[in-house]
Amino acid sequence: MSIILTDKITNPAAWVAADFEADQSWIHPLTEENIAAIDAALVGLEASGKSFPKFTREDFPLGKLEEELALCADELESGRGFCVLRGLPVEKYTDEQIDTIYYAIGLHLGQPVGQNPRGDLIGKVMNVGDVTKKETRVYETNLYLPYHSDPSDVVGLLSVRKARQGGLSSLISVASIYNEVLENHREFLGLFYRPWYFSHLCEDTPSLSPIFSVNEGKLSCRYLRQYIELGHEVMEQPLSKVEVEALDLFDSIIGKEELRLDMMLEPGDLQFANNYAVLHSRNAFEDHEEPEKRRKLLRLWLKMPNARVLAPEFPGRNGFPLPDVA
Repeated sequence: MSIILTDKITNPAAWVAADFEADQSWIHPLTEENIAAIDAALVGLEASGKSFPKFTREDFPLGKLEEELALCADELESGRGFCVLRGLPVEKYTDEQIDTIYYAIGLHLGQPVGQNPRGDLIGKVMNVGDVTKKETRVYETNLYLPYHSDPSDVVGLLSVRKARQGGLSSLISVASIYNEVLENHREFLGLFYRPWYFSHLCEDTPSLSPIFSVNEGKLSCRYLRQYIELGHEVMEQPLSKVEVEALDLFDSIIGKEELRLDMMLEPGDLQFANNYAVLHSRNAFEDHEEPEKRRKLLRLWLKMPNARVLAPEFPGRNGFPLPDVA
């Protein structure tokens, strides 16, 4: 059996924008009962003397919300590849309490993993970087963030504050990208299965991975063009003309408006996406002048208990190893 999938993907993961014109089922509003369960668990945790991140999911019971999160976990792996929880009243919690609640929700979905060598389990997505410095990560600026996948099974984003203008979140189905290549540009398909050097995969030096991989009937993808270009530059393996053409094609497909789902993450929205099945992006934004009003999202990287089995040539990535604590 070939490692290259040659049939069009027709399962729920292969969605396009038109599928959601009259379908809001991917949004799961938090109920008053859900919020009450969160508040009760928060009070109980604080009374126990435990705090983020030194507690377990059993320390933070969420009642019926646990059932909703189980459905979300199944949707992430076996459905559309994303879900949004809406309505966490972030304005009534302190920053420390928001971290605790968000981490607890992550624990009920999977296992939060480190996002940098320091071992931070929650990342801050804010406009705090210097755009003139090459080492500044794009998510630390207000610039357009190209479609990409993160090095974990699932990425979560919790909106705490919106920008003054812009900052729209966008998702695109990997399966729909694949179907477009398969139908109209099949001559490039094999290139996307060959190994490419990727930088910033939680390793000191770039490592090899294909862009597309199929294992046990599931298509997976890893992509961020600038990390591929940087990886080949660092390894002194220049991209060939046909490879550049292949990446240009990939970018032209993910730029198609009819494929993507755009959404404004309102304060209190929690978006979760499967990094193998969905690529995510954000448009540029104009922030507030006052630091306390500036756009703020919190990020989780999750290792999922129900994650797909990946092919040997498509090595899994679940964050940075946590540092030893003396």
